[in-house]
Amino acid sequence: MMTHVSSLTGRRLAGADELHEAAELYTRVFRYEPKRVNLNPLLVQAIIRNGGSAVGVYDGERIVGFAYGFAGRDRDRVDFHYSQAAVVAPEYQGQGIGRRLKLLQRDVALEWGHERMRWTFDPLIARNGHFNLDSLGARGLGFHPDYYDRADTDRVMVEWDLTSETAADALAERAAPTPPALGEADWGAIVADGDRAWVAVPRETPPLGSGMRERVGSRIRASLDGLLRDGRVLVSCVAVSDDTSAYLAEASGR
Repeated sequence: MMTHVSSLTGRRLAGADELHEAAELYTRVFRYEPKRVNLNPLLVQAIIRNGGSAVGVYDGERIVGFAYGFAGRDRDRVDFHYSQAAVVAPEYQGQGIGRRLKLLQRDVALEWGHERMRWTFDPLIARNGHFNLDSLGARGLGFHPDYYDRADTDRVMVEWDLTSETAADALAERAAPTPPALGEADWGAIVADGDRAWVAVPRETPPLGSGMRERVGSRIRASLDGLLRDGRVLVSCVAVSDDTSAYLAEASGR
């Protein structure tokens, strides 16, 4: 059940107790086994002191949202702030906490001298694509099959210009582009629309381990990987119908 509150506060995390609470939220939301995948508060403290971020949103004294990141550099020697994870307690989702976490991270990143932030997301989770591309104004730069070296971890890498007006003000979503009529039969296919290209995806994420997820995921992998390798960038993910959303890829630099 969603919890509606109007007194949420955000802040940077500090101290062992806050980091332990953040690590517990991280493990619970992602449903990790603590002994197998856990977040070391000592590592996060070192990240905070060396170019990274750890921020939280609180309901009173209870942490309900958490994000952390670190300084990164790619093979082209481009520096950026890498946001490794952002989690929101299930009962608090849909209340703008994800946006607040990203803006808190933005403030930290700018203080460290970073003008861009990168992170990854699962392209089969269309609502995350919409948030990243349409709400924040990030751009999808690359596709990474099995990003974490295990099945069902295909990811799109996005980059967010931290100096842009969208990043600074977190304005209401911009006018979304209008996609062509697309449906389930189009899932994973590339549909040309002038100089634009659309890729339809399920609006609701297929469950892990399902045959549909495997079939649709393989088609989406091929289409997005091909478009992004061809020099396009993802600029939007919008709902088309009750069961379909679609990614929009445009030529880089538009």
